[in-house]
Amino acid sequence: MAPLYFLGFFGFIMTTIAYLGPAGTYSEMAALRYLQLSHPDLEHDSSKMCPYPTIPQAIRAAEQGQVDIAIVPIENSIQGGVTMTLDSLWQSESLQIQQAIVLPIAHALITRAAKLEDIKTVYSHPQGLAQCQQWLDHNLPTVLQIATDSTTEGLHTVAEDLTTAAIASQRAAEIYNLPILEFPINDQPDNVTRFLVLGRTATNTKGTHSSLAFSLKRNMPGALVKPLLVFADRQINLSRIESRPTKRSLGEYIFFIDVEASADTPNFHEALAELRTVTENLKILGSYEVF
Repeated sequence: MAPLYFLGFFGFIMTTIAYLGPAGTYSEMAALRYLQLSHPDLEHDSSKMCPYPTIPQAIRAAEQGQVDIAIVPIENSIQGGVTMTLDSLWQSESLQIQQAIVLPIAHALITRAAKLEDIKTVYSHPQGLAQCQQWLDHNLPTVLQIATDSTTEGLHTVAEDLTTAAIASQRAAEIYNLPILEFPINDQPDNVTRFLVLGRTATNTKGTHSSLAFSLKRNMPGALVKPLLVFADRQINLSRIESRPTKRSLGEYIFFIDVEASADTPNFHEALAELRTVTENLKILGSYEVF
């Protein structure tokens, strides 16, 4: 794991971290978990935690050097890939995945309403709403669901309006001093989200996983089979594959793949060399460990 602190003439210097804010989001919790994993014995200076209103802005801050790293969600066990993160990774020219953190997600219904029947509107990030959709359909079937850029964005409205609620973390309720009416409300009890630590330098070539993305030369029968066989022929296991549109033409896709191999594995190097011959554009997103 990359060192978070170093000691110089002026004392400890901390890495600055961008995350999807404001305070109380699951991205902030992942960032705090990263700090805990990196240096559990040191006090953390929260002023070095830099909230951004959207995922692309947090990623762009890391790419442009405004912060040292960005910690962003990439995949949820219920709703799958986070499209804004995937698209931003493909567009990035310099960021590498340094680490992955898997965080349990338990949603709370935060509201000043006395009972469910008083609630008319529910705010949350699209992922939060989707992860609680069955609960909402059963308990609040007529409420207006409003998507926000983060799970905590709607809490200011909740504080002022007794007919509104927000789906967010218990930590968010504590930070904003708001009551929880129901907990947990996510549809699946084993709800987890994987977050990526992104930086401008690769810090690990011996990680347990590696990620890459590629586009195909043209849409034709067997076009995707060839890249997949590159890994199958070398007994390299794929732990995830996901597609996103190239935004050039309908039916053209970018494929994101996670493999259970480190960057310094000889057969992985061979696979990459062959992969370049059967893809249009290939990006190596990083080799890392999952915590």
